[in-house]
Amino acid sequence: MQFLEGQTVLVTGATSAIGQAICASLVADGARVIIHYGRNEAAAQALLDRLGGQGFCLATDLSDPLAPARLWDRAEAQAGRITALVNNAGIRSEVSVDAPLADWHATWSREIQVNLLAAVDLTRAAIRHFRTQGGGRILNMASRAGQRGYSANAMAYGATKAALINLTKSVAQSHGAEGITALALAPGWVRTEMAEAFIAKHGEAAALAGIPVGRMAEPAEIGDLVAFCLRPSQVSLNGAVLDVNGGSYLR
Repeated sequence: MQFLEGQTVLVTGATSAIGQAICASLVADGARVIIHYGRNEAAAQALLDRLGGQGFCLATDLSDPLAPARLWDRAEAQAGRITALVNNAGIRSEVSVDAPLADWHATWSREIQVNLLAAVDLTRAAIRHFRTQGGGRILNMASRAGQRGYSANAMAYGATKAALINLTKSVAQSHGAEGITALALAPGWVRTEMAEAFIAKHGEAAALAGIPVGRMAEPAEIGDLVAFCLRPSQVSLNGAVLDVNGGSYLR
């Protein structure tokens, strides 16, 4: 049985390892996907081809403050009805408190725009659209970093993910009665480009330290969980923040 048959889902950051896995799981469960990408058109088209053409691709630079609203408008114009939004796009940069103030501000501003404000604007557009369609789902890709704090040089990443969790809960409480539900996933380390960059710099032992299961999550685990969460039967997950961290952070 394909639980997402007839659903159309906009996935931001879809060419990342997690984004590709999300799209694959959604299509396997019957959905059509709108593949958002920033610059890598070849990767987006290759993903769409692997998915049997079940969707279409849209390019947008989410660091542009006006881009998220334009992305939604283009997606809606081409898809007609959109049933779910997955705010998966995100960046992680490092900047020291000892860096020049201009560098400090630039790093924080970019992460706030891409990790938070882009999701905020897409969420606004989604809510307005879902109101006319009898409801819809919003799933935000947060992080363990947004729950327990984060390293000194990457505080912007943790702060934006914490704000994304609060946004999720606010939408869940404010719009659940309209049939618009929201939830978030909070992964720990997932074996992605970001994780591999950390391992190259600090070693795999540093990444795995404190993970009781002794391994990172695989992107496919995240993809399968997203598809499950977006099933019509899972309305009561509204407001939930699901930890996917191998037991490395327990609430």
